[in-house]
Amino acid sequence: MTGSKAVQAHKGRPREFDADSALDKALHVFWQRGYEGTSLTDLTEAMGINRPSLYAAFGNKEELFRRALDRYAERGPSRALREALAEATARGVVALLLKNVAHALTDPGNPRGCLAVQGALTCGEASDAIKQELCKRRSEAEQMLRERLQRAKDEGDLASDADPAQLARFVSTITQGMSVQAAGGASRDDLFHVADMAMTAWPG
Repeated sequence: MTGSKAVQAHKGRPREFDADSALDKALHVFWQRGYEGTSLTDLTEAMGINRPSLYAAFGNKEELFRRALDRYAERGPSRALREALAEATARGVVALLLKNVAHALTDPGNPRGCLAVQGALTCGEASDAIKQELCKRRSEAEQMLRERLQRAKDEGDLASDADPAQLARFVSTITQGMSVQAAGGASRDDLFHVADMAMTAWPG
């Protein structure tokens, strides 16, 4: 398939569908129901295509989910980290990250919580490859933050005895907890309070 258009068979006649739009709809379903909780019927109904068209355009369910994860990284809460890393100080990075995460997790236009966190929590043995992929992506995000904090330490922005790896793990634990809280109905203000309390523990 080239471009964002794909072909769907409909009543014996081919018609085009927008693959980007279909992928966005698949992402929404995965985000709301999790990988294992999403059936092929759920996907085809949401995307407005039949199974042969889904297979032709996106491969199987697992491949579609990985494509949806890539889209999620571009548009979902994953973008919060990329924006925060550009801040001038380590404290600024973390403060903006927590604020951005609180906003993203409670965006009324999206399902509650974080796809990467919720998806890994609900994956069973049959979907171990998906669980490992989600864990890998979360680990990569933590590594990006750790590298940024290490640079802050090297530049004297963090104390010489600060541990970038432990600080990155602390922040990741807070954001993952915020995701679980958001999925359970916590408001944006609730998450802002969590972020504020986390920043009180940040080294001066």
